[in-house]
Amino acid sequence: MLIDGLPADRIPITDRGLQYGDGLFESIAVKDGLPCLWQRHMARLETGEQALGFTPTDKQQLWQEALQVAAGQASAVLKIVVTRGSGGRGYRPPSPSHPRRILSIHPWPDYPPEWYEKGIEIRICETRLSNQSKLAGIKHLNRLEQVLARAEWDKSEIAEGLMLDQQDRVICGTQSNLFLLKGDQLLTPNLATAGVAGVVRELVLESAQQFSLKPSLTELSIDDLKQGDALFMTNAIMGLCPVVRFEQTVYELKKIPTELMRFIERGSLAAG
Repeated sequence: MLIDGLPADRIPITDRGLQYGDGLFESIAVKDGLPCLWQRHMARLETGEQALGFTPTDKQQLWQEALQVAAGQASAVLKIVVTRGSGGRGYRPPSPSHPRRILSIHPWPDYPPEWYEKGIEIRICETRLSNQSKLAGIKHLNRLEQVLARAEWDKSEIAEGLMLDQQDRVICGTQSNLFLLKGDQLLTPNLATAGVAGVVRELVLESAQQFSLKPSLTELSIDDLKQGDALFMTNAIMGLCPVVRFEQTVYELKKIPTELMRFIERGSLAAG
């Protein structure tokens, strides 16, 4: 673990990330010692820094620190946390801020192969997402809604939970983005007021037309999901994972273009 570029495993209790969740994070796949989709992760981090009014971190410095932490790792997860640092009075942030960088490495999750071969089962969460356009899309440290949602089930056969916003719109999974296929339409929720704009979500949207799909950001309801041809979830670690069952609705995995799945599998693990 590195904290501000130095080996350490402690931060001051005055850190605003600890005190108020005043910070951002990125979970990045590592393959053969190299962080994957780095530029996309850094673009989202920079968007978050701008939204929160942080002094921008030096991305080249972060890259060098990431390489140091990831060295020798065949498959792992690199977590980067950037907080506003310490200072300020109460909620009032310090100006200028002095962001704190925390980089740590974690084991690669052992996802069951059948998730990708046969699909996963998902459920609806009772916990709703707040609507806040100033925070929508960025990956900030305030994740209590996701924590509460994930605590709603412990059945191993349920791999993910869908989260709605205050207007009953489907937004995302507890740790993933969602895509719905209807014919050649590839639909994903508009994240203007809630949710995290995932880097693999971005990759899917950019590449969809290569596979004769028409991508669209839209509002989706539970009924929309039940009327779709196929459903899949994405994030930077699991890549693209097809859904086989949502409540009483069963989806055909063959509706998801095999070429798209292979493209995302390769693309989500691309270095740099």
